[in-house]
Amino acid sequence: MPTGACGINCDVCRLRLTGVCSTCGPGTSMEAERKSEAQRRILGNPCPVLACARLNRVAFCLRDCAAFPCEAFGAGSYPYSQGFLIMQERRRNQLPPAYAPDGSHLKVDAAYWDRLQQADVPQLCARTQFAPADGGGLIFRFLNADVMVDVNGRRLRRFAGGQWEGIDDPLLELAAVLYLINVKDVYPLGRDIVGPKDLKEGHFFQGPHELKIAPLLERFGGDLPGFRKAAESLAGDPVDMADAAYRLMPFPRVPLYYLMWEGDDEFPPRMSVLFDRSIEEALAADAIWGLVSRVSTALLT
Repeated sequence: MPTGACGINCDVCRLRLTGVCSTCGPGTSMEAERKSEAQRRILGNPCPVLACARLNRVAFCLRDCAAFPCEAFGAGSYPYSQGFLIMQERRRNQLPPAYAPDGSHLKVDAAYWDRLQQADVPQLCARTQFAPADGGGLIFRFLNADVMVDVNGRRLRRFAGGQWEGIDDPLLELAAVLYLINVKDVYPLGRDIVGPKDLKEGHFFQGPHELKIAPLLERFGGDLPGFRKAAESLAGDPVDMADAAYRLMPFPRVPLYYLMWEGDDEFPPRMSVLFDRSIEEALAADAIWGLVSRVSTALLT
């Protein structure tokens, strides 16, 4: 493969085409091993970026390494400028833009917050296992982090620096608010695990409304250990349902099941997302779509 671990695409370089230079390849490839040996022989030491990628079994630093950009990139002038690295570091701390299934920018309707402000907080806590917070808020565990639904402030908050600070997370905000205003009971879990097309509104999950799992396949399709590491970092529980499968908990009583099959010479890698059927009692199809999109983003970051 012509793209190196550092992200440089040798396929568009004349040096490779004329045979002056060869690609480093992904950090997990035979090209990387051969390139490192050549660099050690000719230069005395391999490229520190390539050496690190090989040591840590990282195919592409920009895509696969949570530590990027690291000192291996920042210590020298190659292969990226400081401006590029600073941009990467800044933007990796941002959530991607939130879009509705129709492609429009997502914003939580004020009417949903109006309804939530009229709800009975103790009842909601009993039904959802959310915890009450001072000022009428509700705290829940989103995967591996505590999040507060600030009902009066009409926003989500997370605990940082000794206080609850506001966060801009429209997909999670919409899913949480809709869940809270629609949940009517303590629904039994574990009776029926289904795919999206088995839900009452299963027809929704077609065409442009298919669950957004293609980026996950691109990232983890050839990297089951990486998928396992990402799921476990989000407090996912392994389940015996595929080559690698995890139950993730975006809300205390709303499990999502991510299943991955590694693929082989005959079949490409595959991924499915399954639900406890109780999810359709509180969330409509578009809200389920948004919740899956938000959890999938968490797996990628």
